[in-house]
Amino acid sequence: MSRPTISEVSALLADLADLADFRTRRTGSLAELMNRKADLLERIAAARPDDVEAAEVAAAAPARADELTADG
Repeated sequence: MSRPTISEVSALLADLADLADFRTRRTGSLAELMNRKADLLERIAAARPDDVEAAEVAAAAPARADELTADG
């Protein structure tokens, strides 16, 4: 598992910041965005094995992504 790049993290943060606009316009895919977020969190945790909080957040991310996208 590779470490996420600054560009990947920046792109995700920009997408999350635009989430309100995303919900209004319904462009793109919420499922895709949430899965990207989960992937990046998992990669961050893998790159920082000493960070217990990062591991906990990363472990919960896929289930949370499923919850948020269950309705479509």
